[in-house]
Amino acid sequence: MALSPRELLYRWYARRLTASLAAGRLPRHVAVVMDGNRRWARAAGYADPSIGHRFGAEHVDDLLGWCSAVGVGHVTVYVASADNLRKRGSDEVDHLMRMVEEVVALRLADPAHEWRLHVAGRLDLLPDSTRLALKWAVGETAGRTGPALTVAIGYDGREEIVDAVRSYLDDGGDPDRLTPDDIARHLYTHGQPDPDLVIRTSGEQRLSGFLLWQSTQAELYFCDAYWPGFRQVDFLRALRTYARRARPS
Repeated sequence: MALSPRELLYRWYARRLTASLAAGRLPRHVAVVMDGNRRWARAAGYADPSIGHRFGAEHVDDLLGWCSAVGVGHVTVYVASADNLRKRGSDEVDHLMRMVEEVVALRLADPAHEWRLHVAGRLDLLPDSTRLALKWAVGETAGRTGPALTVAIGYDGREEIVDAVRSYLDDGGDPDRLTPDDIARHLYTHGQPDPDLVIRTSGEQRLSGFLLWQSTQAELYFCDAYWPGFRQVDFLRALRTYARRARPS
């Protein structure tokens, strides 16, 4: 089927943006606050705005494809905060957890998928089925040597720091000798590089507790598009902005 002039223009622009990145600095690790699923669904005319969570979950695979294409090897996505799980309606949370199980965990565990999975957050806040699905997918992908995806779910940056200090003390650490490196080694994300670029969709301009410790040196990029409507060109523009802002190493 022939492409429309608009589709041809979009592909040309995406190629042009990609080419402009070749000589620039790319982030090693991109973190994304995937905001606006329900608002996207309402704007699209869906009677049940929770359907936006399915489109949002499906869209993670698109993001991973874009990252693979330009060589970004680490991605963290903010799926749900601890506060979301405690305060959102049970029907909405149940639907979101099903999407995590059926779309994210199951798809990543497919042997054809190249990405390794890590999970960050309070897994005790998740339903048993979701927790087990994520742990299973982590185990299925553990032997891969390709890029790494971290799913932040049941996550709160302040709670993570508190848990890291507790873990340090539980391991016999001396509180009088506690250092930033000690805390970093006990974070949910230990072993992963800190993010270089944090993207938030939906027009909101705050971190909402996302990777508070890890993002102290990250560039922040805010985009008006709702997460399911976040396009490849929006992603490439974020990378272009990062390359222009990034400090020399």
